[in-house]
Amino acid sequence: MADYHFVYKDVEGSSTQWDDIQRKLGNLPPKDPPFKPPAFTPAPDDDSKSKDKSWIDQKTEEELEDLEDDPDLDDDRFLEEYRKKRLAEMREAVKISKFGSVMPISGSDFVREVSQAPSDVWVVVILYKEGIQECGLLMRCLEELATRYPATKFVKIISTDCIPNYPDRNLPTLLVYNNGAVKANYAGMHNFGRRCTPEGVALVLCQSDPVLNDGQSGSGPSREDVIEGVRKRFIEKVVTEHEEGDDGSSSD
Repeated sequence: MADYHFVYKDVEGSSTQWDDIQRKLGNLPPKDPPFKPPAFTPAPDDDSKSKDKSWIDQKTEEELEDLEDDPDLDDDRFLEEYRKKRLAEMREAVKISKFGSVMPISGSDFVREVSQAPSDVWVVVILYKEGIQECGLLMRCLEELATRYPATKFVKIISTDCIPNYPDRNLPTLLVYNNGAVKANYAGMHNFGRRCTPEGVALVLCQSDPVLNDGQSGSGPSREDVIEGVRKRFIEKVVTEHEEGDDGSSSD
């Protein structure tokens, strides 16, 4: 015959007098507190929130686009203008984040990455070969400029992958593209002076066009603005190097 065992459980959290005595004597562990479910909190209602600048700031790009037909924003000209401003800032940030380094490409990538780049993007192409000292020097300058001017696209390609039988004596070569056309080309290091620096390369690139764009000037800086910025950076660099040299000499 089956042996049935019954387990009787009291109300959760309740205790007998005997158990209470045993707990005081330390023979039983402390009694667990009775279970309490968390207080009910209704889900936030987006429509009930006050619509101000902070409300706009919390929106994603897709959500801001969806608000274009929001009737509440139609009645609030300030919020609608602020929505458009935030949307433009987000789109500009996305465009800028695409660059910021010297990207390697192959011959098959050239048309897509260079010739078909958007019309508002300047592209700087360096033709190079590994092992040529001058190529390495100019490449380091471009890497620094790519970081400073993330809205300008910098790419590198092995010279003979771009142009078959391209002579090494012309290396390094810089090509500047915009709107699918070559705007300038510089073959050889003599174009950048005896002391090749990022500032010197920047001035050469912007001789006739505002090639360099840091992404902070809205629709794009003028050539004069870029050159003025490059000169300012150069002066700051010279002053810093001079001060560091003075500190070193004074410590001897």
